[in-house]
Amino acid sequence: MQPPPYSPYQARYSYTTGAPLPTRITTSSTELLQLAVAFLVLTVDFTLILGYGSLLDRSLGYSALTVSVVVVSALAALTAFVAHEMAHKVAAQRMGAWAEFRYSPLMLLVSLLIAFAVGFLFAAPGATVVSGMSDRRQWGRTSLAGPVSNIGFGAIFYAAAVGAYSVGSALFAPLLILAYFNGWFGTFNLIPFGILDGAKVFAWSKGTWAAAFAAAALLALVTIASLYYGTPLLAR
Repeated sequence: MQPPPYSPYQARYSYTTGAPLPTRITTSSTELLQLAVAFLVLTVDFTLILGYGSLLDRSLGYSALTVSVVVVSALAALTAFVAHEMAHKVAAQRMGAWAEFRYSPLMLLVSLLIAFAVGFLFAAPGATVVSGMSDRRQWGRTSLAGPVSNIGFGAIFYAAAVGAYSVGSALFAPLLILAYFNGWFGTFNLIPFGILDGAKVFAWSKGTWAAAFAAAALLALVTIASLYYGTPLLAR
């Protein structure tokens, strides 16, 4: 998600792109470093949650810190978070705007403390900061890109979980968890409130927002139910 133009959020930029470059995706060492830090912290968050977290996770065999837990956690952070933010970035830069990710050290620390204390994910690790947007349509399309990425990854992981379960593979469990995190991230970010993506999508196109929110919420509900019952709902 990214703040609207009037947001008080400020970042220290290490470079400027100059003239709009709508077909070129640019980055900087500052962005790459901050994105890497946020990714590592979220990987630790997910590891704490899956390794020592909720009954849902323990029911699928994630009751201790193992290599598989770390791998699933890294994939969850990569797809649910990194891909989400990079989708915002690419969408914005394709329209000629300046866009880079900036982390929030305080919120990263808070996410670690909550994950460690109660095994729950509450994370606002940072935002893709955008400059140069001129209208609601541009803001709406840029904001929509992140949740759409989550919906896409979530659907792929869920379909893979169904396939794995159908052939008797234990991989269905981690695939369900990856689908769940992506569905949850997409749904949460589409809430039409404050600086969340949903507020800007809603302001641009209520029909588009409704369709995207329904898809993300359905994915989240199906994966939650599948985790609860311990089997993909659509599997034979």
